[in-house]
Amino acid sequence: MTVTAPAEATPRQRTGQIRIERVSVRFDGGAEKRAAILDISLNIEPGEFVCLLGPSGCGKSTLLNCVAGYVRPAAGTVCVDHLPIDRPGPDRGMVFQQYSLFPWRTVCDNVAFGPRLAGKSRAEARAIAERFLEMVGLAHFAGRYPAELSGGMQQRVGIARALANYPSVLLMDEPFGALDAQTRAMMQENLLRLWSEFATTVLFVTHDVDEAVFLADRVLVMSAGPGHIVADIAVPIARPRAPDISTSTEFIEIKRQCLGLIRAESLRAFAEQNR
Repeated sequence: MTVTAPAEATPRQRTGQIRIERVSVRFDGGAEKRAAILDISLNIEPGEFVCLLGPSGCGKSTLLNCVAGYVRPAAGTVCVDHLPIDRPGPDRGMVFQQYSLFPWRTVCDNVAFGPRLAGKSRAEARAIAERFLEMVGLAHFAGRYPAELSGGMQQRVGIARALANYPSVLLMDEPFGALDAQTRAMMQENLLRLWSEFATTVLFVTHDVDEAVFLADRVLVMSAGPGHIVADIAVPIARPRAPDISTSTEFIEIKRQCLGLIRAESLRAFAEQNR
């Protein structure tokens, strides 16, 4: 798929900074509140691609949802471009593992939904939607409904919808987790092409170490719950990246480091649960 950015999609390299300062989140756990994430501080620069890795239940999605504005921290602050986050906003696009499309709307109308909410006319919103569908290779499916598309195609619609408001930050919660291996690899490459065009800051949650190392500038490894950052690993592999980098010495070494950290945290969590 060849990706060509529309005229409006000027790279926004000066926006999209994420600053997280001493954030903790607690959820009700019966008689007492349970900490999901604890005292996390983090800075992500505009245009960076950062992946969150960690054992199941470590709070990756909770942290992502704090940036999205769906979860309010019990302590600490989350800012995007120096503005405190207390609710969802069009400056942050969100892509979920489940496709989350409106089944009663056509593909085009799903993508046009955000621009319409932002005040665009029906014609303007449709033009934006058609442009983004062209970018993700689905222009010929604009009039179809989500149920008529494969899982990979639905997720491409989800990405187009998330980008249609030209957000400065793109938040992705295991967006390719439900896809088969071949489709997943294709989606990873397409995502990197889109990211290179838009220079949007990306915060991406995944359980897949290979995916994280292939995509990211930095991989943040979280501890077992309550989650905090135990390692911030740079991925200095040159871009653009092709799938065959997974056999390179540099890739394998970063993967080994990530796997070792995640295994250690998983073993620690297992030991604590069985005390």
